[in-house]
Amino acid sequence: MPKTTPLNALHREAGARMVDFGGWDMPVNYGSQIEEHHAVRKAAGLFDVSHMLVIEVEGADARAFLSRALANDVGKLASPGKALYSCLLNERGGVVDDLIVYFFRDDAFRIVVNAATADADLAWLEALRQRWGSHVTLTPRRDLALIAVQGPQAREAAWKAFPHLKAASGPLKPFSAARVGDVMVARTGYTGEDGFEIALPAARAVEAWRALVAAGARPAGLGARDTLRLEAGMNLYGQDMDANVSPLDAGLAWTVALAPARDFVGAEALRAKGARHEFLGLVLTDAGGVLRAHQKVAAAAGEGEVTSGTFSPTLQKSIALARLPRGTQPGEVVRVRVRDKSLAARVVKPPFVRNGKILVPTE
Repeated sequence: MPKTTPLNALHREAGARMVDFGGWDMPVNYGSQIEEHHAVRKAAGLFDVSHMLVIEVEGADARAFLSRALANDVGKLASPGKALYSCLLNERGGVVDDLIVYFFRDDAFRIVVNAATADADLAWLEALRQRWGSHVTLTPRRDLALIAVQGPQAREAAWKAFPHLKAASGPLKPFSAARVGDVMVARTGYTGEDGFEIALPAARAVEAWRALVAAGARPAGLGARDTLRLEAGMNLYGQDMDANVSPLDAGLAWTVALAPARDFVGAEALRAKGARHEFLGLVLTDAGGVLRAHQKVAAAAGEGEVTSGTFSPTLQKSIALARLPRGTQPGEVVRVRVRDKSLAARVVKPPFVRNGKILVPTE
């Protein structure tokens, strides 16, 4: 049986179409995926992300432990509440998972990992802790719910629903968080729009969700979440990268602090292999198809492959992320094998859309 979040009954009451996602029973939409997508781009959308796992990393060696475990450098985190996006790598330089790490004290960090990889992530971190003899504790927090409210009106909706959070969350810059009692409010997200991700006790999740809906946030499911993140040029674990893919080949070099003196899991493999592919976007310019994962791409420099593809509600075009041969550049025209057709697509540099604005040529 799939696992359920504290909001599962509420989704079903709202008529959501439910699917098994990484072993969790999750809403894919509440009627119109397109309308949910546009609600996030134009106003405020609401997502249940409680299937993801919060892990507390605490103890005297917490900073040193994460410095070795993560490809990005937690040394960048100096102010309480600051957050960092990073990959967790294996020794081969493959991506075990991508995650966000929050800093509160030198002995207290919080990471949020993906649902499908949560158990494997926890096991991998525990193995590293034992290998290094690190003085840290790793505490999975399944007692928490996670709710994301996203869109240009998202923060106002959150403050309308929870006025007591405004004083602490109002000054937050992107990629930072504040704690208010047993609630964490983070100015982060997975949509390319502004907003908050809120962690709170699971027992209060239903009340919080209803308050956000009453404040004008529209519930949205996994379908809109996927089209939004793809428009925003954000990777999806298991499609755009996995344990056999280097972050250097997944457009994530910016998340890797590969300074000569830095030693972290996977660093040696990354230095030895380097980047072998370009990771870029595609906009389909021919009619007659939709870009999807695993489609082959013929470029001047050789063959590539679509990793994620969809029809973009904002661009009104099919778009994709693709792993392409080295040397492929934005502006080039490539051919994508869509079923029995060879269709033209333009190479672009993601993101496609951020903060409601189209950032790439569509013709």
